[in-house]
Amino acid sequence: MIRPLTTLTLALAFTSTLALAQNIDAMRGDYPIAEEPPAPRMEQTENTDIRRKRNYPMQPPTIPHKIDGYQVDLNTNRCLSCHSRRRTEASQAPMVSVTHYMDRDGNFLAEVSPRRYFCSQCHVAQFPGNPLVENTFEDVDDIIARTSAAQ
Repeated sequence: MIRPLTTLTLALAFTSTLALAQNIDAMRGDYPIAEEPPAPRMEQTENTDIRRKRNYPMQPPTIPHKIDGYQVDLNTNRCLSCHSRRRTEASQAPMVSVTHYMDRDGNFLAEVSPRRYFCSQCHVAQFPGNPLVENTFEDVDDIIARTSAAQ
């Protein structure tokens, strides 16, 4: 008698837990899984052309302007119309790093390396928004300056 009662209790507990799990997901807030919540508002991309400070060593620079509609595919790279070494004088845009002209063996190429051709793999446009996680990064120069001042 105890064994069927225990089995029945466990089955009811499992069923109620399963039912709750199917309707609630903490990442979705108050929206049940079967309903689609409204999409968050899309922020406007910054278009200031002001270069941002990098947050960590070797961080790819962020893009300080809109790139909506830029064509970057196998045949065309709109970014290079301003940032290639042949066009920076006229456009006053910073030239892509010399590392973009190197192959994986460190040999220099005449054109941008295919592995560095698709710019938005590493470089991203910015939008004004609150960070999801607090950034506690300290630049090594700031640490050295603080240490020197304390001595």
